[in-house]
Amino acid sequence: MSGKEALTPRYAALSYIYNEKDEVLDQAIVIYFKTPHSYTTEDVVEFQCHGGIVAANMILEAVLKQGARLANPGEFTKRAFLNGRIDLSKAEAIGKLIETKSVGAARVLSRHLKGELKVFVDKARADLLEIIAFTEVIIDYAEEDLPQNLEEQIEEKLRFLDLKMERILENSKQREGLMEGFRVAIVGKTNVGKSSLLNRLLRYERAITSDIEGTTRDTIEEEIKIGAHIVRFVDTAGIREADNEIERIGIERSLKAVESADIIIAVFDNARAANDEDMAILRLLSGEDKKIFYVLNKCDLESSFDKKLLNNPINLSCIHDIKPLTDALDEYLNTLDAGDEIMLSSLRQIEAVNKTIDNIKTAQELIKDGALELFAFHLNEAIHALSSITEAYERDEILEAMFSKFCLGK
Repeated sequence: MSGKEALTPRYAALSYIYNEKDEVLDQAIVIYFKTPHSYTTEDVVEFQCHGGIVAANMILEAVLKQGARLANPGEFTKRAFLNGRIDLSKAEAIGKLIETKSVGAARVLSRHLKGELKVFVDKARADLLEIIAFTEVIIDYAEEDLPQNLEEQIEEKLRFLDLKMERILENSKQREGLMEGFRVAIVGKTNVGKSSLLNRLLRYERAITSDIEGTTRDTIEEEIKIGAHIVRFVDTAGIREADNEIERIGIERSLKAVESADIIIAVFDNARAANDEDMAILRLLSGEDKKIFYVLNKCDLESSFDKKLLNNPINLSCIHDIKPLTDALDEYLNTLDAGDEIMLSSLRQIEAVNKTIDNIKTAQELIKDGALELFAFHLNEAIHALSSITEAYERDEILEAMFSKFCLGK
């Protein structure tokens, strides 16, 4: 066969593939997707050759010699967006779905691909437009006999939208680790077994362990899978008063790791009585509103630590078994799945909703003062910000930056 005219659209045809010298390269399945029935809505021909890179590279080389070029990163998805096949929320979901290692993130992104986020944005946008229409009635017919509760209706609708946006934003921030991987900081004083715990989690000797205090001088980060979730564990330097400059810098980094972590594992030594360093760590953690797992390590040894100091501690012996901790982590991480809640999947989307909320809150204050023109202006700004989640940006460079993060050929 020769040319797309010989191919039946969306029909898998088994055919030999030849190069310019009329040499057979492979026998492959060829499918012709006629516009607009393709991912990009353009004419597309797909070759499904045998596995391995040699045959694929030979076919690719032959196609390039016929005048084709390699697609830029994200070019197919960008074309699908520009041609109206998908909106920006779906485009972002495709990019992240390719890269994600988390089952929870894949579930959220799959719902975005089905259009769940677009449905939410369209509904909220329609509600804001309805409020603006109400406002224009008040402005244009101020002297007419209008319903007395019209402004009350507007304020009630805005309160509902504000609460809904806030809930989605909070839900997305709390579950940010679903998309990027949860950060778990392992903290404690020196020689309580933090590095031993990390090594057991990783199942290889990643961190150096010894009886010498201050062996870990810097934070060590490694990524593993707990259940269906990707978790980045950060082993920190022992937190204590240090007179060594290098150790002091390591301890400062430990404190920063605690600040940036989603979850904290605080490790204490069952075989030693609590001292001032333990108490200082407990005071440090008392001000945290993050999930904290208190681990009492070395429980194979005689107990000297006052367990009453810890909130529901997990008893472990890192050299024997850490399953109680991994089970507790898995159970907690499962509670952070998005469920049926709408969840934002990128910083760009979070910023858009933040801007929408800011404009809604400003509008709520303005309507109380009767400044209806300014009120309408901020509602339009809210619509513009919210719509940017699914609609095109006006600046081409933003689109280029977003799609350039995609892998080649997608």
